Amino acid sequence: MANKLYDDAASALQGLLFDGMTVMSGGFGLCGIPENLIAALRDSGTKGLTVISNNAGVDDFGLGLLLHTRQIAKMVSSYVGENKEFERQYLSGELQLEFNPQGTLAERIRAGGAGIPGFYTKTGVGTLVAEGKEHKDFGGETYILETGLVADLSIVKAWKADPYGNLVFRKTARNFNPMMATAGKVTVAEVEELVGPGEIEPDHIHTPGIFVQRLIVGKTYEKRIEQRTVRQAA
Repeated sequence: MANKLYDDAASALQGLLFDGMTVMSGGFGLCGIPENLIAALRDSGTKGLTVISNNAGVDDFGLGLLLHTRQIAKMVSSYVGENKEFERQYLSGELQLEFNPQGTLAERIRAGGAGIPGFYTKTGVGTLVAEGKEHKDFGGETYILETGLVADLSIVKAWKADPYGNLVFRKTARNFNPMMATAGKVTVAEVEELVGPGEIEPDHIHTPGIFVQRLIVGKTYEKRIEQRTVRQAA
């Protein structure tokens, strides 16, 4: 079996990057994001990126790093409310945005990974989301056609992996990461813990290693809190 383990994020991305490519980046808010791979993508200088992600990080962390360096040309997202730089670039016309309801985005990614080119949904009918899309009636209800999404590269973050690339995600990090791993032409995963062959129970595997081509063990993780609310001191 081919060796999937690489020394670091930069070497794991070597030979995969090119200007104008499409990248899926896993995670939900700042939970379960591939921090090391995002930093390596920033350091590579690759530009003109279309990035498919639930959100765009915050101003100085996560995908916000790539917005700061102007490496992202277009975002395909469902929530962008925590990033002021994203807002500024979008409103000034520097950044394209394909906005999706969150469930629709998740299903578009799942469909792409399953080889399904499109599907109909009621979500978004009668709103700006539906403009320019095919409408069709089923059982007296109107639906719109949404297309499946695939990427040149998926970068995902898992809790555990074995050398074969079988992945286990933990709690909220299981949002978007597993489906993105199936929808990339190449998937690179970073993990917190690497275990030996056979140490992960087959029933506990969330993403089979067949979907993962490259693997790194992350050196450090900041794991920020996206929005913190505290009580006033007495």
